[in-house]
Amino acid sequence: MSVAGLISVAPATLVDGEALLDTAVASVVAGLFVTLTASLAIYGFATAAEMRRLDRGLAAVGAGALALVSTLAFAGAIVLGLAVMIDG
Repeated sequence: MSVAGLISVAPATLVDGEALLDTAVASVVAGLFVTLTASLAIYGFATAAEMRRLDRGLAAVGAGALALVSTLAFAGAIVLGLAVMIDG
């Protein structure tokens, strides 16, 4: 077998297209999820503070709940990402 034959075969076996596509899709989904949850947490905390200043207690509680849930989801996504990177 010639060197030219090895070169034409080797790249197809070194790159797993399906795994590469799965990685790209997972990174886009994770990036969107982390961005959305962080944004909602910031929005919730800011809105809760504003509602407290305006003496709108129920709205402040709702915004605080949104901030808390979003922060927990954000932290969970970060922990999951670290676990996947560490364990492989």
